[in-house]
Amino acid sequence: MTIAIIKTGGKQYKVTEGQDLKVEKLVEAVGQTIKFDAMLVSDEAGENVEVGAPLVAGKSVEAEIVEHGQGKKVTTVKFKAKTRYRRTIGHRQPFTKIKITSIK
Repeated sequence: MTIAIIKTGGKQYKVTEGQDLKVEKLVEAVGQTIKFDAMLVSDEAGENVEVGAPLVAGKSVEAEIVEHGQGKKVTTVKFKAKTRYRRTIGHRQPFTKIKITSIK
């Protein structure tokens, strides 16, 4: 099995074939195939490592978009003492769930 490091949404992820992964929201539709450039490619044992500067030439990772959604709600409270100021804010981060189909 092959391991690769990809970058999307300002974050880096270690991926293998067949893995499901939640990443920052992507604009593509559900069912579409997307392609990521690989930053590092290795086999399972850690041998035959190819490190890019910053990308490995000719290597890419293909993934299929499974679903779009929102994460769990995170609540934040603003409070200022002695002024009767209280605010509660909720936020749900949008995400895209992808399935890694191949590392080439």
